[in-house]
Amino acid sequence: MIRLLRPLLPLGLGAALAASAWAATPEAPVPATGAGGMPQRVLACVTCHGKEGRATPDGYFPRIAGKPAGYLYNQLLNFRDGRRSYPQMSYLIEHLTDDYLREIAGHFASLELPYPPPPAPQAPPAVLEQGRLLVQQGDAARQIPACVQCHGQAMTGVVPAIPGLLGLPRDYLNSQLGAWATGQRRAQSPDCMARVARQLTPGDVSAVSAWLAAQPVPAGGKPAARLTAALPLPCGGVPADAVAH
Repeated sequence: MIRLLRPLLPLGLGAALAASAWAATPEAPVPATGAGGMPQRVLACVTCHGKEGRATPDGYFPRIAGKPAGYLYNQLLNFRDGRRSYPQMSYLIEHLTDDYLREIAGHFASLELPYPPPPAPQAPPAVLEQGRLLVQQGDAARQIPACVQCHGQAMTGVVPAIPGLLGLPRDYLNSQLGAWATGQRRAQSPDCMARVARQLTPGDVSAVSAWLAAQPVPAGGKPAARLTAALPLPCGGVPADAVAH
């Protein structure tokens, strides 16, 4: 069974969360801030997601630096509005406005930071090959599209709203695919990832996450400007003009 991890609240984060939540209440609305003020505003974010959003070695908190702004914004909305469930995140942003969430997303999306080399493969060659085939070719007989059809041929995502899948810990990839399959993670309707995840077996998930986690991140991880073909499934949160026709 795929298990969702629930780390304890890090020391000092509670105060940062409380300060952020207080600052965004109707009685004390958060003012618009320029780029210079955002590093202070997002201190609670980097406590978990690592310095400048680079991620941390514990394998659960994902990198958010350099991800497409539309994707980050959608995820903040999903946490705030209950489609994703993680108490620390929900408490942090429950009072923040749409505009302020866009500022946070834009801040992290603008960061161009190097990726570390990938860890050594954590699965035997046959499992890695199974993962590679699913990522690059999918499985038409089981109605599983290739990951590259949505996330880009380089797997670095597509602006404005599709994330890259490289440079993420294997544990995180496993847990999120499991969360979609079980309904613990949801997105705007139509939820294409939930539909795909439910078609994957536990073996598929293990193979895909092992292969993805072992790949180097090309071109600094920059997302592609747009898709080169139409999405294989309708996906909520992806603007129509981001899809090639």
